[in-house]
Amino acid sequence: MKPPFAAKETAIKTLGKAKIKSPLAIAEEIQVNQQILFHPYPNDKQKGTPVAFETSQPEKEIYFDPTKVTACIVTCGGLCPGLNNVIRAIVMSLYHGYGVRSIFGVRYGLQGFIPKYQHALIPLTPQTVSDIHEQGGTILGSSRGAQSIETIVDTLERQNINILLIIGGDGTLRAAEKIENEVSSRNLKIAVVAIPKTIDNDISFVSRSFGFETAVDSATNAIQCAHTEALSYPNGIGMVKLMGRYSGFIAATAAASQRDVNFVLIPEVDFDLDGKNGFLEVLKKRLQARSHAVIVVAEGAGQRFFENEDKDRDESGNVRLKDIGGYLKQRITEYFENQNMQINLKYIDPSYIIRSVPANTNDGLFSATLGQNAVHAAMAGKTGLVVSIWHGVYCQLPIRLAISQKKSLHPSSRLWISVLESTGQPSFKN
Repeated sequence: MKPPFAAKETAIKTLGKAKIKSPLAIAEEIQVNQQILFHPYPNDKQKGTPVAFETSQPEKEIYFDPTKVTACIVTCGGLCPGLNNVIRAIVMSLYHGYGVRSIFGVRYGLQGFIPKYQHALIPLTPQTVSDIHEQGGTILGSSRGAQSIETIVDTLERQNINILLIIGGDGTLRAAEKIENEVSSRNLKIAVVAIPKTIDNDISFVSRSFGFETAVDSATNAIQCAHTEALSYPNGIGMVKLMGRYSGFIAATAAASQRDVNFVLIPEVDFDLDGKNGFLEVLKKRLQARSHAVIVVAEGAGQRFFENEDKDRDESGNVRLKDIGGYLKQRITEYFENQNMQINLKYIDPSYIIRSVPANTNDGLFSATLGQNAVHAAMAGKTGLVVSIWHGVYCQLPIRLAISQKKSLHPSSRLWISVLESTGQPSFKN
């Protein structure tokens, strides 16, 4: 597998030489930086330096003097399980690990940096964040939409902020890169470190995003309910719409885990509705054979059916997806009415419930570790990076790599093959 970038492109930028002995109790035990290969089984034909990511770990020497550091945390975009866990871990690591006492939370995403919105900074201490991991959402609030990068950096400079820890998805990471570029152009000593947040698990070179496992847990509960509804009525159909604008990871993983699902529709795999091999005809055959069916559809699936409709955009500039769940419900109902075949269709959309629940145990640990690693990197003076996990190893990579492409579910992947083996569904193509 040839990486889409050169080895030198994984280098992490620093603000300068780290000269201050780390106050961490384990400082003397810290090992020299290691690296994790981008691909552990390189092809024999590959030439040049192997591509690797720098592992995440504390450093023996740090760049910032903890007694003089001011750090701020901001959460952007949609809600996701684990946000409060990340915030809590950052505060605890800064406060207890490094002795930093000046820590602030920025209210309502990037709006919090813009004076006209008048959102005050929130002082953060171990006391204020002690139990926030038990809550869903983010105590800092969030928002969508682009803001002036110059004004954001003006605020960082005016408030004497040395460390910006920014939590968000693809759009937020793009803003973080612009902020770091502006900081660099002004020769400011501000570390910009990002923690990737996407419930869809679609950020490149990040094996798993925090909140994903919790989302799958909640999604399987919805599938169980859909299965119960389908079994309870003649020709019962339970349909669940799950998150996944451009990737079907949640839908596929939940379906592979909760093997009551008969059909899975995702953005990466096209399908026809009509015709002898289309989805509606296959669904009819399933009902005739078993008298019930469970369907899972990702929100970004089947968007080609809306090609002739106007495309609206949200505050962040993203295209507003059309409601494939509502569309399928209507088409299924009309199809079986024309077939003079009675059905009982129950449609479940648990998206906002899933986004708002607290993180489960594994996601809580994962979120906290990412937060701690972000602090270690920032205190060492590293900047313009995303903390990640790759091949099970915590690591860090330049923001520009994380936003270089979208991660999607490949139709030949083991996960999708597992879904096909479980459901037995055909291609739905004529």
